[in-house]
Amino acid sequence: MTRSNTASYPSIIIIGAGFGGLGMAIKLRQMGIDAFTVLEKSSRVGGTWRDNTYPGAACDVQSHFYSYSFEPKHDWTRKFGLQHEILGYMEHCVEKYALSNHIRFNCTVTEARFDDTRNQWKVELANGEELTANVVITATGQLNQPAWPRIEGMDRFAGKLFHSARWDHSYDFSNKRVAVIGTGASAIQFVPELAKTVKSLNLFQRSAPWVLPKPDRPFRRWEQSLFRAVPAWDRLYRYLIYWKNESRALAFTKFNGLLEIFARQARREARKHVTDQDKLQHVIPDYQIGCKRILISNDWYPAINQANVRLVTDPIDHIDTDGVVTRDGEHYPVDAIVCGTGFKASDFLAPMKIIGRAGMSLNKAWEGGASAFKGMTISGFPNLFMLYGPNTNLAHNSIVFMLESQIRYVLDALEALKKYPGSAMDVRQDRQERFSSFVQEGLENSVWSSGCTSWYLDANGKNTVNWPGFTFTYRLATRRVDTADYQFIDPPRNA
Repeated sequence: MTRSNTASYPSIIIIGAGFGGLGMAIKLRQMGIDAFTVLEKSSRVGGTWRDNTYPGAACDVQSHFYSYSFEPKHDWTRKFGLQHEILGYMEHCVEKYALSNHIRFNCTVTEARFDDTRNQWKVELANGEELTANVVITATGQLNQPAWPRIEGMDRFAGKLFHSARWDHSYDFSNKRVAVIGTGASAIQFVPELAKTVKSLNLFQRSAPWVLPKPDRPFRRWEQSLFRAVPAWDRLYRYLIYWKNESRALAFTKFNGLLEIFARQARREARKHVTDQDKLQHVIPDYQIGCKRILISNDWYPAINQANVRLVTDPIDHIDTDGVVTRDGEHYPVDAIVCGTGFKASDFLAPMKIIGRAGMSLNKAWEGGASAFKGMTISGFPNLFMLYGPNTNLAHNSIVFMLESQIRYVLDALEALKKYPGSAMDVRQDRQERFSSFVQEGLENSVWSSGCTSWYLDANGKNTVNWPGFTFTYRLATRRVDTADYQFIDPPRNA
């Protein structure tokens, strides 16, 4: 290969305009790279914060750390940001960093295929249009495809039915009989809001969540002013949040017994607020805390205790035209059903079809479960970089921190590609396998392997979602690209 010092950067397509895609776009612009396009399936940026507009939607990571390190926001209204505020922050970033001309909205990607003859990716849109680029960066996230429950008769229900990630704000819940299916992170937030207005709420619970108090409150005006006037204090406050959150990684990955401290706290909260003894015995989980996502809320248990909320733990058998029928034969007539059943977190990049070298499909490559080198690159799929890919999710800290680590790594990869115009970098299979083994070994003794069923696990029971350690170890592992991890494919001579 011949080096070229005057070569330009490769052309780039970014798929998705959430935190990952926007952060990548901003950093490209700051490097002086303008040959990129962001493809967004919706008509607006924001990803999960655009899609999840249900009542009470908010973040469970502190505001000052659920934001870019290079773009602090001093006037967060609360310690934990609300959905509309986070979305507004992302739209502010688009405007400040002049990204509008780089984003194409209403562009759903159906297929990305690597052209071996040109070392290029061909990206096909739902409208039939085909785009080409040297590099594809996916930033579709893990919480973008709603997971619908598989319940017989859902199509026969005559009332209102929707998923919490597709909230119908035109529907008036006042004095309605409502069924909520699921008690996950979304339901924890919208159920207390619904309970204030509905006539009755039947909450169908498969397994109880562990719920801790949320240390949330509004920021005082003087605090916002201090953040703005003293940037060093803003940065220190952010660092304090980081290390407080980071310390919890040990409990999840190595010393699971430490989590019992939180379990006792959750039990105390439940007993404090749930006076209905029948409900109380069903809201305290029977699995080890941390095996599923730990949730935080100050109004979940009080909502459960309300007289108009009925907790149903018998499994759902089917749905008929006017209600829900459980396995014991009891019928619950309702006017509306809300599915708070989460997302297909382990279906990375679906429903897009990804085809790599020699016609290899990503589905085929991932038959044994999704894996990627450092969560970003996949052998056989050159110049394809995933943000928020396999095993880069967190249970203890901010995903934005992980995304910034990945963005830095991708930028370093682009520098490597710049030296070899027309080439493509393909991670070596042995390096990917070695990294995947390291990750899975780290997960073996984690709390996520303690026996419960959770969205962290794929259909084969493999944890393809979580990172088994500290975020600073991941940042160190991704601080630069080691080109020895990659095979550089020469550009075709006849290209």
